[in-house]
Amino acid sequence: MSKMKQPVTLIGIPLEEGSGRRGCAMGPAALRIAGIDETLTELGYEVIDAGDLEPSPVSDLADIPGTKNYAAVAGFTRAIEAATYDAARSGTVPILLGGDHSLAMGSVSGMARHAAEAGRPLFVLWLDAHADFNSPATSPSGNIHGMPVAYYCGEADLGDILPEGRPLVDPARVYQVGIRSVDEREREEIADHGVNVFDMRSIDEHGVGSILKQIIAAVEAENGLLHVSLDVDFLDPDVAPGVGTTVPGGATFREAHLIMELLCDSGLTASLDLVELNPFLDDRGKSARILVELTASLFGRRIFDRPTRAA
Repeated sequence: MSKMKQPVTLIGIPLEEGSGRRGCAMGPAALRIAGIDETLTELGYEVIDAGDLEPSPVSDLADIPGTKNYAAVAGFTRAIEAATYDAARSGTVPILLGGDHSLAMGSVSGMARHAAEAGRPLFVLWLDAHADFNSPATSPSGNIHGMPVAYYCGEADLGDILPEGRPLVDPARVYQVGIRSVDEREREEIADHGVNVFDMRSIDEHGVGSILKQIIAAVEAENGLLHVSLDVDFLDPDVAPGVGTTVPGGATFREAHLIMELLCDSGLTASLDLVELNPFLDDRGKSARILVELTASLFGRRIFDRPTRAA
């Protein structure tokens, strides 16, 4: 996101097959009902709503052992990669309205292609309770929403969903913040590949502001593009209950807002995922409204501008 207020493209991703639980397909509608388009318009952005994507054909692909609902996720991945790339290349900021976190296989890959053409490295800020660095060979569940980071780093063999030789993300340019649930084998993989992990203990000891400033400095030092991927379960379940993968001890409402405010100040964010929102599990739209509030902070809403809402 530049400080010149680039137009924003909303891309709905009604994808739930990567999670193994129904409900995330309703996420894009919930975010629109919560007013994400009106909020961004009020902040002075031109908002282009591209509607909800449909999966691309995948008749050329065979199922991959160790995965569930492979064809459905693969079809969405192809469509998401193309739509994200097109939106970024046209000069807008893609905002992916999810949908489960497997959508990042497409969104990050699309941004990696855009960044490669621009001659700039892509960094990823992964705000999540989970590392999502599994592969079909290591995943305990086979749910693909636990594999996107490994996939866009080139470490998960999921067949020929995207073209061979696609731009990948260097694991050393992936920054995971808020992590608190990691599989044993997954822990070894992220350590071996040099992923930067700031778990909740790191946040408790050092503060989220200090951590974000370190990440921002790393992106600025390489003139990078930054993709932000925000999972509802990054937040504590008491703050945002509308997710099927709750893990106690997550980020507070204020910590999450500070992250977004610092990112806004940096002007570095080029694209955004809002994922794992499951309205079926939410409390009267609470989690959807919080995601919209956090998006508003990322795009420039200041503390003094926030409306007071009735309980």
